[in-house]
Amino acid sequence: MGMQPVTVDFSSPEVIADPFSVLHRLMREDPVHWNPGLRGWCLTRYDDVTSGFLDKRFSSDRVAPFLEQATHLPGDLREELRRVISLWLVFVDPPDHTRLRKLVAHGFTGRAIRRLETRIREISVELVDVIESGMNDGSGRVRFDLIRDFAYPLPARVIAYILGVPVSDIGELKRWSDDIAAFVLGARLDEDKYRRSAQSAREMRCYFEALIARRREDPGTDIIDDLIAAHDGTDRLSEDELVATCVLLLFAGHETTTQLFGNGILALLRHPDQQSDFVTNLADRGLVENTVEEMLRYDGPTVAMVRILNQHVTVHGVEMAEGQRVFIFPAAAGRDPRVFDAPDRFDIRRVNARRQVNFGHGIHLCLGARLARTEARIALPILFGRLTNLRLEDKQPSWNDSLIIRGLKSLSLSCRRSQP
Repeated sequence: MGMQPVTVDFSSPEVIADPFSVLHRLMREDPVHWNPGLRGWCLTRYDDVTSGFLDKRFSSDRVAPFLEQATHLPGDLREELRRVISLWLVFVDPPDHTRLRKLVAHGFTGRAIRRLETRIREISVELVDVIESGMNDGSGRVRFDLIRDFAYPLPARVIAYILGVPVSDIGELKRWSDDIAAFVLGARLDEDKYRRSAQSAREMRCYFEALIARRREDPGTDIIDDLIAAHDGTDRLSEDELVATCVLLLFAGHETTTQLFGNGILALLRHPDQQSDFVTNLADRGLVENTVEEMLRYDGPTVAMVRILNQHVTVHGVEMAEGQRVFIFPAAAGRDPRVFDAPDRFDIRRVNARRQVNFGHGIHLCLGARLARTEARIALPILFGRLTNLRLEDKQPSWNDSLIIRGLKSLSLSCRRSQP
């Protein structure tokens, strides 16, 4: 190929803060990149990323093989992680994936998501009310933390509502979810992450087993009730599958949507012309929806997804061996100049923004993508419509240490109160 290997340290603070410079270089110079730090291959070009999602040789079943080799963990903790996490849809291959997805999809139909729109709107308004009631900084402006005050609590409360979880339990569930995130998302700075994630998985499993038992006795009309009742002929979700799906929904339902709001709003505020266009046209549903797609393309929550090769695979003349890990980079695909003109420009009117693949592609397209898009479509106009003259106060925001999910630890903003 005539290309020289590129050296990349994905754990460096500079790359965590701005991965796109090195991803561009990989796309240009080393599109099938072996990374010693990750002990895996990296695919960054759009066509290679989408092909990797569709290729059956790229297996999603990566938790079970890891646990088989995790001899440093006591057997009971390995079993706990297997029961709770290895049954997640995102870690299962066909034919089990096909069966599970068909059953779980009962809870994510268009009708099911439309039932949530009123509640999403109510929660959005409640959160903005609280922000507006905050103390001003002496200049007539109200300061707040976007992540703490809006981007996290909105999807967390929506998913709690979906699962029939009391709002008072969200704090404890977040602690469990954060521990599991350290395992699933590969936080590199936490030596005890496996033990804590297994213990939290056990506590979360017990919590949802009790919740499911209560809902069986007293069913409602929420998505959790749809999942309990879901069947395909005589086939139903097993108890372990049902619990694992609830844990996945809680985890993924707030994690990625929080980062969609945080990263996307940061992009808008860093591009005043786009912010002005958006605020001027909040009633234009088509533009709002396209803005969400551009947020996902430009700086979406998913940097990379991991696969395990179940056969030898050759890409661009480079042979990757069976059993090796491959990191597929949707974040790079969204910046590929072969697909997107001026890919580093944030443009809410970009005509092909929907070609982004930040929610995955093919059979592993995120089941919750419709819910995340609906939350953003409803909440963003409320936030920008109510909080006038929204301004970025944090010039150098701090990013979470994860190669898989890209998100802000916090983001300080200020605004003027809306007129009564």
